[in-house]
Amino acid sequence: MTTERTGAGAGDAGGSRIDAILAAARSRLRRLEPAEAARALSAGEDSVLVDIRPAAQRAEEGEIPDALIVERNVLEWRFDPTSDARLPIATGDDLQVIVICSEGYTSSLAADALRQLGLHRATDVIGGYHAWSAAGLPTRRGE
Repeated sequence: MTTERTGAGAGDAGGSRIDAILAAARSRLRRLEPAEAARALSAGEDSVLVDIRPAAQRAEEGEIPDALIVERNVLEWRFDPTSDARLPIATGDDLQVIVICSEGYTSSLAADALRQLGLHRATDVIGGYHAWSAAGLPTRRGE
C-alpha cells in the first residue's frame, strides 16, 4: 500500500470492511504530518513517539532515534494506566502517544484503540515511517 485510502464503506463499490473500520478510526483522530509529530516531540508537550513495527520491519526499513519500541500486539497493555503491564511512562490519560508504523495504516487503528482506553490525545503519523524518512526527519539504519 503506497497511497492513502479513501475509506470507502463496505457497501460502496470496491470498499472493504477494513476500509470502513480504518475510516471510522481516522475520523476520531487528529492525525499528524511527520513534521507536526516531530515538533510536538521537541516541544516537550508530554508526548512520546511509539514505533509499533515488528523487529524485522525496523531492521529492513530503518529506525527513528528516541522512538519507544512497543510492538503492536502489546500496545494497549503497555499504555493502559490501570494495567499491571503498563510502562512507567503510562501514568495517565493526558500523555500524547504518537503511534508510527510503516505506512500509516496500522498506526491509525492502534491510536484509535488507545483512545478507546481513555488516552484522549493518542494519534498517529500520516504516511508512517516512510513519510517520516521522506520528510528528512532523523532516522538510522535498523539493527
